[in-house]
Amino acid sequence: MVRALVVADEVDETLWCGQRALDLDVDVVLGAGDLPFAYLEHLADMLNAPVAFVPGNHDPDLTGFTRYRGLALRGGMPASWPGPAGGIDVDGRVATVAGLRIAGLGGSVRYREGPNQWTQRQQARRARLLTWRSRGRPVDVLLTHAPPRGLGDRDDLPHHGFDCLHRTVRRLRPRWLLHGHIHPYGEQVPDRRIGDTVVRNVVGAHVLDLGAFVGSR
Repeated sequence: MVRALVVADEVDETLWCGQRALDLDVDVVLGAGDLPFAYLEHLADMLNAPVAFVPGNHDPDLTGFTRYRGLALRGGMPASWPGPAGGIDVDGRVATVAGLRIAGLGGSVRYREGPNQWTQRQQARRARLLTWRSRGRPVDVLLTHAPPRGLGDRDDLPHHGFDCLHRTVRRLRPRWLLHGHIHPYGEQVPDRRIGDTVVRNVVGAHVLDLGAFVGSR
């Protein structure tokens, strides 16, 4: 069983100051966007756990970066990566972290100029590429910033969900779709489902038992 601390959008001061973190025993930290990267670094250090994340619409632009022998490159030239040190950006990628096979799609629906915002058509193209990169194998977790359209999103454009996530879930067959972006403001948010996949809003901080590695299914 893989135990995860999943965070998004709202900094938990008890974790930032270290009191609550000392009592946690988790295998991985998952970030669903719109959090200070220093916060993700802090959690990884405090918990001695790897961190995988996707960017939110308020995060810096992380596109175009590659790594060569540990050196960050952009456009083939050495560059300072603005993401969390040691963090694994799974936006548009599939990675195995702490025994979990994780696929990611960051960003929100485009509502103004800025990074990490996509039209429905653009995100659908990114989702198709992600599915291709999975090589037909299912994943344990689909980590996104915005939710699927119609499953816990809002009526205002900035908080619309993505239509393509319904199809992506059917193709990747994750146990979990974990998303942020939609602040509950103290309300209880029920889990939703797409088939056998649990769709959960993880704004704030949540400790979840995410199951065993997909290869054991």
